[in-house]
Amino acid sequence: MSLMLLSTLLGCKNNSQEINGSAYFGGEIINPTNDYVLLFSPNSQSEVSDTLFLNKDNRFFTKLDPLKSGLYTFIHGGQYQMVLLEPQDSVMLRLNTIDFDESLVFTGTGAKKNNFLVKIFLENEADQSNFMNISQLDPERFEQYIDSTRALRLNQLSDFSDKKELSPKFDEIAETSINYSYYSTKEMYPFAYYGYRNLRNYKELPSKFYEFRNDIDYNISSLSDFFIYNRFLYSHFNNLALEEFYAKADDDAIFNKNSVIYNLEKLELMNKRISNDTIKNKLLKNTARDFIAVCEDSTAVNQIVASYLQKSTNPQDKDYIKGLSSTINKLKPGKIIPDVQLVNYNNEEHALSSLINKPTVIYFWSSNLKVHYKNSHYKIRDLKKKYPNIDFIAINLNDNNKKYWKKTLDEFRFSSDNEYQFKYPAAAKQTLVINTVYKMIVVDKDRRIVDSYYNMFHSKFEDQLKELNN
Repeated sequence: MSLMLLSTLLGCKNNSQEINGSAYFGGEIINPTNDYVLLFSPNSQSEVSDTLFLNKDNRFFTKLDPLKSGLYTFIHGGQYQMVLLEPQDSVMLRLNTIDFDESLVFTGTGAKKNNFLVKIFLENEADQSNFMNISQLDPERFEQYIDSTRALRLNQLSDFSDKKELSPKFDEIAETSINYSYYSTKEMYPFAYYGYRNLRNYKELPSKFYEFRNDIDYNISSLSDFFIYNRFLYSHFNNLALEEFYAKADDDAIFNKNSVIYNLEKLELMNKRISNDTIKNKLLKNTARDFIAVCEDSTAVNQIVASYLQKSTNPQDKDYIKGLSSTINKLKPGKIIPDVQLVNYNNEEHALSSLINKPTVIYFWSSNLKVHYKNSHYKIRDLKKKYPNIDFIAINLNDNNKKYWKKTLDEFRFSSDNEYQFKYPAAAKQTLVINTVYKMIVVDKDRRIVDSYYNMFHSKFEDQLKELNN
């Protein structure tokens, strides 16, 4: 799974509450996209606990002693999963980066439980993929469908648990996988069923549609890194803030997810309802970040930043949001694009500024997102023919050495002309506020920013190219 979509795969041992003890973790990566695996310990807040290098057979192995029981995150080439490690576990994985989730299998102690949970996870993700279809069912039929699906999976878990000795930690995570996936689906339903234009009608849902909210726990500290739990929380607060948006909107107002009133209300609700600082700070930070990244109204940005700073208790997060707000101001239309250092296919260094002498589109890609990098390169190839007066610069965002970036270019016979990587990736991504490969930056011949886009297939983007080309 990519960095835009965190999933979970789990394994466990009977004595989950032990503080001491050890566990083993290792595996084999097929078609690796770099030469290491990053391991993050539970609730580490993005601090790498270990870097596990692949050997000549693309295998890695480590002993965790003493062990901190809980959900560990492992990352390879921008794709990641989670694994539950408890004392005496010996969990080995095997995966193919071409089909990360579906190819992943576990062996060793806890393998049966892990593989059972993989099955549950893939079924949940299949439901997410099918969400737009089932969300068009009327509320009663929609509830009937997802209620039956949830009951089936809970029964499967119960049957499995009856045959095995399972830890409380395993039970908690397994049930959360099923229940909170169900909860998030219900929270997302009104947005898909009514659409933004008619979202005001969400109040017409059956009276017991949100009855499940009585079972919500906002403060499961052991699951603060758990994707399914976090996905629910975001969907939940998106939904709760609707009431405030419509209370202050005109009668004929169309819902706007970038409304400052709506986002201020989300921050307020998160602050009031969540007491766990780790969970609260993460939601507050990401909500503020997402708003700042798209809002062009400096007054609204200042309101969000002020509200955020008042509520967060994480000094590093506060510095990040203040820095992001300042950086975003330098990337607005009319501003000269900040300079960063690039490296080309032949390992030659270039300043971005030295490459721009006519209207230019800067786009990004990663070897970990195959569909995107193929489609984007094919689309740009066509655009180059249609708009000869515009340059197109590709920047690869891989978090690895150049071998794997060049391998992708060679494999698909993409031209290496105007293909680059950042010399200092972390700093450059922060300078240009690159949070997704879908972002594009359009500049004129004087390096002044014209606009930023997130969809090169949108007509608005090509309209801009027509104007620049002429």
